Amino acid sequence: MGVSCVYSYPVVEGRSGVQVVDILQKQVELMGAMRVGNFLVDCETYQSVMLNPSKTLHILHNSEHPASCFAILDSGSTLISDTLFNGLMSNLKNYYQARKGAKIESKGQRYQLADFVIKIGSVSLAGSFKGILVEVEYRPSLIPSECWNLLKELLQSIVGNIAENPPPSLKVKMDELYTPGTSMLQYLEHFINYRKAAAISQPPR
Repeated sequence: MGVSCVYSYPVVEGRSGVQVVDILQKQVELMGAMRVGNFLVDCETYQSVMLNPSKTLHILHNSEHPASCFAILDSGSTLISDTLFNGLMSNLKNYYQARKGAKIESKGQRYQLADFVIKIGSVSLAGSFKGILVEVEYRPSLIPSECWNLLKELLQSIVGNIAENPPPSLKVKMDELYTPGTSMLQYLEHFINYRKAAAISQPPR
């Protein structure tokens, strides 16, 4: 594990998500990256039943850490536990209930390019395509400030000026030891934005 940056990549008008993913994949392959399998990051969101105001709890999983479960509160506080935590949530159904139709995931191809791992994921919410996330990880370092310039150079060759600055949840931890929880915070920020966009685009009933 190293330092990761996650960015949302725009789907331009006139092209489908599949077409844009295909273009990105060919682009990184032309750079010399090799396919090394698939990846999946998913998120299910729970709402508190008895608390007022209500609280939100996000449960995330990452195929890079198959034995771990990431629980993130509204405040950004993150608990990393083993997958038995999933069973605990079913026992807490009187306190936290899963939001219907709120399960969201990013999945796709995983690539290796020297010391970098590149992931190009299609985001789907309740089975419907919502966008594209690109993650680039630099394996040799665990301090973001020490490898940001290297990450930025590669990221900009893939996603352009979107990667001018570090992602918000990483920017405040540039001199801290990087943890898998920071990757999950980045994914969660994007997942929340995709959900908001989907809610706005839904016609009123």
